[in-house]
Amino acid sequence: MATGGLLQIPLENDTSRKIIHVDMDAFYASIEEREHPEFRNQPLIIARNPSDTGGKGVVTTANYVARKFGVHSAMPAAKALALCPKAIFKRPDFTLYRSVSEQVHEIFHRFTDIIEYVSLDEAYLDVTVNKMKQNSAAQLAKMIQQAIFEVTHLTSSTGISYNKFLAKMASDYRKPAGCTVIMPEQALTFLGDLPIEKFHGVGKKTVPKLNDMAIYTGRDLQQIPEMQLIQRFGKMGFQLYRHAHGVDTRPVEYQRERKSIGKEETFGNPLGAEDQVTTELHFLARKVAANLVKLQKHGKTVVLKVRNRNFETTTKRLTSSEYVLDETTIYADAQQLWDEIGDLSEGVRLLGITVTNLDPIGFEELRLPLF
Repeated sequence: MATGGLLQIPLENDTSRKIIHVDMDAFYASIEEREHPEFRNQPLIIARNPSDTGGKGVVTTANYVARKFGVHSAMPAAKALALCPKAIFKRPDFTLYRSVSEQVHEIFHRFTDIIEYVSLDEAYLDVTVNKMKQNSAAQLAKMIQQAIFEVTHLTSSTGISYNKFLAKMASDYRKPAGCTVIMPEQALTFLGDLPIEKFHGVGKKTVPKLNDMAIYTGRDLQQIPEMQLIQRFGKMGFQLYRHAHGVDTRPVEYQRERKSIGKEETFGNPLGAEDQVTTELHFLARKVAANLVKLQKHGKTVVLKVRNRNFETTTKRLTSSEYVLDETTIYADAQQLWDEIGDLSEGVRLLGITVTNLDPIGFEELRLPLF
């Protein structure tokens, strides 16, 4: 079929799956409100107070009260303070946030093991077949929300549909504590009514380009031929066309073959001293080593990632003839890489260590104590 002289390829859609996207509501801020009841009903920003850092740092997240003032994640903390001068600033406690995230993950496994973790506070669950033998995905979503609240005293929002894109769109639709279902017959209307900037994956830089094509809503996007979008946006145009028509064939990837194992940390107040970097490299190496052991993998390449306060990112890798697995070796390689590319003049906003060139640990490769 041709549209406007361009070849139009018929879409194939799979509506047989039942997928739930779970998104914790203002996760870090909600945990802090739980731990500090005096923060409730006040604007709360998870970041170092810029008054204490010389105006440096960025917002990790903010509660819904602060968001009403226009505060959002990744915003400079100084701008957040200007928008909301009476806000409470709280330094992030990632150790606490990870422990709560683990509680939530354990709850997910009560319902299904087909889980794709996106971050500490969100995940996709394929419940087409589930441990509760429950046919209604909406009922399962409500059970998950209830279980999360009972264990953590935190609310979550869920989106339910037949693919990951729609499930994500649904969970964003009604927050906090929302539960939205998009049935196959509702998808085109639901998407058609949305402003284009609400589409997951459409960033601030893409919106003006779409507006230049007179695309302001999902319905406008649905009218554009696929090849026209591909010619304008390349691979993203291919995806935009499918998403606008409610098509997303990606599975919930719960058994992906790991190509790398890594850990990175972002610092609200950039690191400015060598001893701070050394401490973080030890921490990251320990975490990566633990994950390698857990997944029974080892690798030959260590990659160091460094980002400064200007968001300039540098990576460098070191490949050895021998496999690395233990914390000491990973740290030593990362420290060597830091000595080569490290620069404290603009501060260090992010550090990451990744091990690649992975292989399973074989019995013959293990050094066992014989005596």
